[in-house]
Amino acid sequence: MKPLLAGFGRELLDSLARVGSLNVMFYRTLRALFPPRYDREELFRQLHRIGVRSLPIVVLTALLVGVIMVLQSMTYVRKTGATGFVGAGAGLAVLSELGPSLIGLMFSGRVGANAAAELGNMVISEQVEALRALAIDPIRFLVAPRFIAIVTSLVLLTVVGDLCGLVGGAMACHWLLDIDWRTYLAGLMEVDLLDDFVVGLCKAAAFGGVISTVSSNYGLTVTGGAQGVGRAVNGCVVTTALGIFIADYVITWVWFQI
Repeated sequence: MKPLLAGFGRELLDSLARVGSLNVMFYRTLRALFPPRYDREELFRQLHRIGVRSLPIVVLTALLVGVIMVLQSMTYVRKTGATGFVGAGAGLAVLSELGPSLIGLMFSGRVGANAAAELGNMVISEQVEALRALAIDPIRFLVAPRFIAIVTSLVLLTVVGDLCGLVGGAMACHWLLDIDWRTYLAGLMEVDLLDDFVVGLCKAAAFGGVISTVSSNYGLTVTGGAQGVGRAVNGCVVTTALGIFIADYVITWVWFQI
């Protein structure tokens, strides 16, 4: 019993220490953004690597989300004959909830894990120590450009994903369910899409902050060589997913309280 309690206590303390470390990383990253003295060349390089190269997977994910939402809603809509509500249901789900969340999770798996591995390799190869020896702040030089690139890319990709998700829903209605696209569009117009679109963008920005902070923290705290990099990547993926769900809940709760 004692070893079990000791193990639980150790995990709890490690988790609390990680939460504190993440908060410190987020604070230091925000401080490094102002004044803007970060490497702009590194920023544009990260925007290309993170944003442009993630476009295909985001487009595919969003299209499938739109198709799946329409197919799922039709199971219940056909029982009531209210086919005009298919567009409304798909629009609400894609713009405010499933679109940003699934795109954020896909983005974190691709970008967050890569950033953690890259920074971790820089730590074990002593490149980060070399920066400190040259009086260069690693947070300002390495983390700040990635933070801006991840947040900006995820917001812009969410806009693209929203459009692709709605198009995917229209395609599913027309080709799979034999529903006129005008019926789908009329359903979209029944709901306030702007509010849901704004909520989705707020979530995307928050998810980007979570992905950047978690990946940078795990990457820069790597110990134990190559095995440590593997553990950091694994921990980064799990923690990022948990952080995305928590941020999703908080933003949704706040939005409904307004």
